Amino acid sequence: MAITQSRPPSRSVDTSPKGLLDFFRDMTLMRCMENAADSLYKDRLIRGFCHLFKGQEAIAVGMKAAITNKDCIITAYRDHCTFFSRGGNLPEVFAELMGGRDGCSVSKGCSLHFHNKDSSGLGTVGAQIPLGCGLAYAQKFAQKYSEDESVTFAFYGDGAANQELLLAALDIYAQWKLPAILVCENNHYGKEIAEWRAAESSRGYPKDGDFVLKVDGMNVLAVKHICKFAKKCALKNGPIILEIDMGRCHGRSMSDPGSTYGTCDEISGVRQERDPIEISRKLILCTDLATEKELKDMEMEVRKEVDDAIAQAKESPMPQPFELFTNVYPKDMGLESFKVSRCNLFANWSYSVD
Repeated sequence: MAITQSRPPSRSVDTSPKGLLDFFRDMTLMRCMENAADSLYKDRLIRGFCHLFKGQEAIAVGMKAAITNKDCIITAYRDHCTFFSRGGNLPEVFAELMGGRDGCSVSKGCSLHFHNKDSSGLGTVGAQIPLGCGLAYAQKFAQKYSEDESVTFAFYGDGAANQELLLAALDIYAQWKLPAILVCENNHYGKEIAEWRAAESSRGYPKDGDFVLKVDGMNVLAVKHICKFAKKCALKNGPIILEIDMGRCHGRSMSDPGSTYGTCDEISGVRQERDPIEISRKLILCTDLATEKELKDMEMEVRKEVDDAIAQAKESPMPQPFELFTNVYPKDMGLESFKVSRCNLFANWSYSVD
């Protein structure tokens, strides 16, 4: 299971001009999508919880380039961009956030629970880690009967690193040598508490081990490279932990702008020095892959794409009341228990949104 049994990852990363430009566009699109969600929340068109992925775009984009759709991803509640990178589309994203029927989860999940067949987000801290065991076990079992080699990426934040269920799940991952990569997105804050105040150890994993890799999560090329390496290790030797180091350029959620616990200098420093989009922009410009105007034009195209998606999502009707019971119980058990028909149950219901 140890990395020492394999060759360490190379220090050089290969990419193509098109690949780098695609990375820049995808990260810019995700940033624009999250900025739009920020505005929609402030305009009260998005209600409830809303956790943005701003500053973490390199993780979703780099991982997408390193794996296939046969690999599983299960993550926490900061899941908009992960969902989008796994085949979701912008109208689905905004309809889900604004309560429309055309949302990816028919607006039952809202910001916390974006879901499709290739990825899923959960709202309970750390709950996705043991669920990843089941996904990885199914993959290991399936590999006995097919040549498809796939792995599970189970994400958790550094705030979940001290959860007891992480310790229990890690033991299962290791005992069964499951093809899985546990990814700690370490932004150095558990909710509003700095890591040095929250625990004796600031590591994003329970104890030192030779199956842990640390990578700069603000560099899309580094993320792509290490995810490819980690997948090979997991398929050959069993589970591996990635600690993805990053910094916050936004608060924990829309109800928490970040100014109450992180200093302005700290947040502005991340934005100015470690922003993944700006790192890619500088690399593109210094290698003459595109001009500043071409990148600005690309950003304008992305903004229009996001604006069109919002306009489409605003036209999405609200879910019907009977859909409270769909996808919850088999064969409409929720209705059968009341011994009434669907039509009679909701005949006198009325609802509105202010």
